[in-house]
Amino acid sequence: MRLADRLKSTLWTIPVLFALVSCVGGCSQQRPEPELQIVNVLNAQADAWNRGDLEGFMEPYWQSDELTYSGSGQTRDGWTELLGRYKERYPTSERMGRLEFDQLRLRLLGRDAALVIGRWHLQREGDPVGGTFSLVFQRMDNRWVIIHDHTSAAPPTEGSPTAAPE
Repeated sequence: MRLADRLKSTLWTIPVLFALVSCVGGCSQQRPEPELQIVNVLNAQADAWNRGDLEGFMEPYWQSDELTYSGSGQTRDGWTELLGRYKERYPTSERMGRLEFDQLRLRLLGRDAALVIGRWHLQREGDPVGGTFSLVFQRMDNRWVIIHDHTSAAPPTEGSPTAAPE
């Protein structure tokens, strides 16, 4: 491709780049979009989990007896109950492993509510597990909190260890 043709094909990028550069100072003061805020909550959760910090992982959950969690065929109520279950099932950093989320699908359900569906994976020595989750987020006091969590483990594949994390 000739230089003149390359310049013509890239001229449209100059106004876009200018807008991005000029926005760096002013745009950072605006509140991020809800989708970005929620993804940041999930990233912070994974970071806390990977540090072995269950309380940090639980921080985005609604700290209320009205929080609901469904998994292993049951629905449980309450933040304290859920934290206790996590502490029981994941007493050590080795048992917790390394958490990753992927295949996230986010749907805003209104100005202050969202549904997130995705997959989770725990990489652990000789015992990797994973599955699916759906989270209902609600904006309370200008922050996104998880008010309902439905997590399920994928069935173990042939030759892999059996696990059903919550």
